[in-house]
Amino acid sequence: MQLHGALMLFGASFFWGTTFVAQVDGMGELGPFSYAAARYFIGFLSMLAVMYFTHEQRFKERRAGKYGRGFLAGIWCGIFLFLGSSFQQVALQYTTAGKAAFITCLYIIFVPLVSKFLGKKIRTENWIGAALSITGLYFLSIGEAFTINFGDFLLLIGAVFWTLQILTVDRFAKKVDTIDLSTAQVFLTALLSFIVMMMFENPSWDAIFGATIPIVYGGVMSSGVAFTLQIYGQKYAEPSTAAILMATESIFGALSGWLLLGEVMSGREIFGCVLMLAGIIATQWRVIKN
Repeated sequence: MQLHGALMLFGASFFWGTTFVAQVDGMGELGPFSYAAARYFIGFLSMLAVMYFTHEQRFKERRAGKYGRGFLAGIWCGIFLFLGSSFQQVALQYTTAGKAAFITCLYIIFVPLVSKFLGKKIRTENWIGAALSITGLYFLSIGEAFTINFGDFLLLIGAVFWTLQILTVDRFAKKVDTIDLSTAQVFLTALLSFIVMMMFENPSWDAIFGATIPIVYGGVMSSGVAFTLQIYGQKYAEPSTAAILMATESIFGALSGWLLLGEVMSGREIFGCVLMLAGIIATQWRVIKN
């Protein structure tokens, strides 16, 4: 079952990584919250379809006492998902998909650090990984004049909320209906994105229809499929193992940005990515070695 969970998390990472391209492309004529509202609404519709086709089996499992309803847990996950997604989406107006993918994956460093405040032990490799990743972030995002790109700064804040989303999912994934939880968090993110869109943006239907492909890809594959794979996968994988598998989205994001958007990183930025990747590996070295 651990292999089953690992494959699910790896699949989720692929869809998340390639969705960075869809997020950039989708904002050609749309504001960040307009794109997010449309994307997560499509994701919610895809989750409704999943709920319909799985309701009989899930009903039997709930009656057998295997787990409870997951809508309330999904609200908590949805709050952090909305915040993490919002900071990331706005940031993509000021930075590249490749850099966004790597900075977002700092959650692999933040997860054990936040766990420390929850009473868990921090191993030596976690500190080494944090040091390597912070150094890598310096080369990736901070200029020689010690200035940081505004978009990269937003991504850094977003990584904190992605960390909280992962830890919240880990707390509830084994206790509640996975589909309920995923549907609730996607719906809440769509709703909150729509509210902010109505407050600050004025999208046209032409702009929305013009971004149909990136909206549908981001909605179905990333918002619907990937978050469901994440929750199922975290049922069978430890948080540290799940974190390193999900962090491969940084590689998929950088590759898809290069192949599909023609993004090019400087030697300094590539060196920063290498250090961050080394930090990710160092943090999970005990898991990899075993």
